[in-house]
Amino acid sequence: MAAFFAGLFYLAAAVLVAGLAVRIRQYAGTPAPLKIPTTPAPTTRGGVAVRLVREVVLFESLFKATLWTWLFGWVFHAAMALVLLRHLRYFTEPVWGWVAFVQPFGVYAGFAMLAGLGGLWARRFLVDRVRYISTPSDHLMLALLVAIAASGLAMKYLAHTDVVAVKAFFLGLMTFQVRELPADPVLAVHLGLVAALMLVFPFSKLLHAPGLFFSPSRNQADDPRERRHLAEWAARLDAK
Repeated sequence: MAAFFAGLFYLAAAVLVAGLAVRIRQYAGTPAPLKIPTTPAPTTRGGVAVRLVREVVLFESLFKATLWTWLFGWVFHAAMALVLLRHLRYFTEPVWGWVAFVQPFGVYAGFAMLAGLGGLWARRFLVDRVRYISTPSDHLMLALLVAIAASGLAMKYLAHTDVVAVKAFFLGLMTFQVRELPADPVLAVHLGLVAALMLVFPFSKLLHAPGLFFSPSRNQADDPRERRHLAEWAARLDAK
């Protein structure tokens, strides 16, 4: 089993990194021919940076649009960030001090993550306009995330696994050594689901994370009177 999961995670990591690089390059190379910041918008680059930080940390535009979606979405993302930080202990030796500090918070964040996912999934059934535009892939992504969170909590509270051996396995992968994994079916399910998420992430709607930084309505300053905005093709014509 160890050799299988080692190969699977090497493949998943390669697909994730290469897929993200290709997508980000596409985003960066996509023309933005129009000046279209969503107003009220900042008029300076510094203000744009602050606006993007508010979007990433607070989900500002979603808060203004719909409070329930904002609540479930923010809880899910904040809890997932804590869970990911908690999992850094499997990749560091010795464990960094701040990673050790977030360990108890990361455990309870798993329940908050499930609650947020439950609310986001429920709206796809209960809100007519959202149900109308929901596709099977939307439900599959939510089901995958729910299964990952549920299987992780199951290992903590229902079927304990040897976390020392799990850490040794992942530390070994970082130095291209394949070490044994516990023969635990819940662990196998959890790791398989995580690898599946890594494989599909660059090709799914979950890629909105880096996409936010390339959104013209968010990353442009509201300064059309102070600075002339020219698309690349228009600049070439203007030069002629």
